[in-house]
Amino acid sequence: MKTENFPKEIQPYIIPEQKGQMIYRCLGCGHEHGIEKLLYTCPDCGQVLLIYDNQSDRLKETPGEVWRQIFDYRKMLKIPALKGIYLYHEFIGPVIPLESVVWLGEGHTPVVEANAFMQEKAGAKFYFKNDGQNPSASFKDRGMASALSYINFLIQTGKISDVLAICASTGDTSAAAALYASYLKPNIKSAVILPHKKVTPQQLSQPLGSGASVFEIPGVFDDCMKVVENLAENYNVALLNSKNAWRILGQESYSYEIAQDFEYDMADKVIILPIGNAGNITAVMSGFLKFYETGIITTLPKIIGVQSEHANPVYLYYREPDAKNRKFTPVTVRPSVAQAAMIGNPVSMPRVILMTDIYNQKAGMQKVFFVEVAEQDIMDWELLANHNGHIACTHGGESLAGLVAARKHGFIGKNDIAVLDSTAHALKFAGFQEMYFEDKFPDEFEISPKSELMNAPTIVRPRDLEKVPGPGVPIRGEDFERFVRRTGEEIARMLDLEKV
Repeated sequence: MKTENFPKEIQPYIIPEQKGQMIYRCLGCGHEHGIEKLLYTCPDCGQVLLIYDNQSDRLKETPGEVWRQIFDYRKMLKIPALKGIYLYHEFIGPVIPLESVVWLGEGHTPVVEANAFMQEKAGAKFYFKNDGQNPSASFKDRGMASALSYINFLIQTGKISDVLAICASTGDTSAAAALYASYLKPNIKSAVILPHKKVTPQQLSQPLGSGASVFEIPGVFDDCMKVVENLAENYNVALLNSKNAWRILGQESYSYEIAQDFEYDMADKVIILPIGNAGNITAVMSGFLKFYETGIITTLPKIIGVQSEHANPVYLYYREPDAKNRKFTPVTVRPSVAQAAMIGNPVSMPRVILMTDIYNQKAGMQKVFFVEVAEQDIMDWELLANHNGHIACTHGGESLAGLVAARKHGFIGKNDIAVLDSTAHALKFAGFQEMYFEDKFPDEFEISPKSELMNAPTIVRPRDLEKVPGPGVPIRGEDFERFVRRTGEEIARMLDLEKV
């Protein structure tokens, strides 16, 4: 649809202009730094950064109702730069011109309501937001679209050149980083560092397929992250982990889309998501706060962060009810099917603490909660969801297990509606499903398959058939007719079908 077909009062707002004054602000010392250079930690104290727009008050000059119309009409445009996360350009990267925006199809992933059986089983009305339907099949594309659009802007304006983008990953980050970097060749090259044998084959294939330099090292994600941090401190590289504050900005789009999908009515809504490196939950809180402060939404939804018992440092921090007695302590992670969330020392922990406090203060009550779940529950709920029409990854199973745990703790009321984050596509973690079905989980996962959730193919080969087809060896005539008839009869017997 063309802008001239929109209502006249909306037309001036439809195509966003390059505006704002964005800065890095340190969460430790509070010092501000310009965005002309890529920064990941504060040059003064070494703490992590968040990006703020010092001119964001201008957004409050436009009434919330007008903003809703802007986003709803803008969604009809065919302009690539505004089709993805930059539909919300003014809230994500207003200093980035549209010609610098990289859009590979990310954003606006579907929100799918669970069927009646699943809602009754979980004890609440809920939806899955299928972020596995992003281009690299995970939510990480949201942050990469933001980070790489900004890097592209710096390249186009001559501020940087010969960029090597690098990240540590448990799989999804590397896939997204390599994909978006490959789109900007030859100006950007990419490298990823992975924990050896801790990434699924499907995820490993993605950065390799995108042409990235892939390095595997001993240890777990936290060890990879330390190596990447060392490289970023000592060499000219662009770090693409969530330590990069531009990643957080892009992931805020998750909040904006949910608000828009529910007609900006966040009353009785609960957003449930796995924590991992803690960047996503930070972004979700930040996004809803921005929409709330500009009147686009009038209620802040509840936020529930979920962690496995095998990787639960954030949950353990908030388990202490008295904020004055809380002390963050990294944990040694154990094997988890929620592999991308198997992080014992989240980079964004300072951001979580800050945003949780602000979120609860703005809401006037506690609206952010944390729960932990068992590995058994993660797998059981993932498989049950996928048996009922979903494509949830293990992290989607973690979110669903978190919904059930939150109900038990009383964090979710009977009239609440939950939106669960399925962070990646189920096929990325198909190996865990295979281990479940074949009862081959190593003991350290603490998972025992339930027979009603197991599944396996059945070979159908009636014994009375002398001739059956094979690759390059077809059968014909009466032999083929007999093969079809007897095979059909055998399948009908197994399925207990009645003959018409």
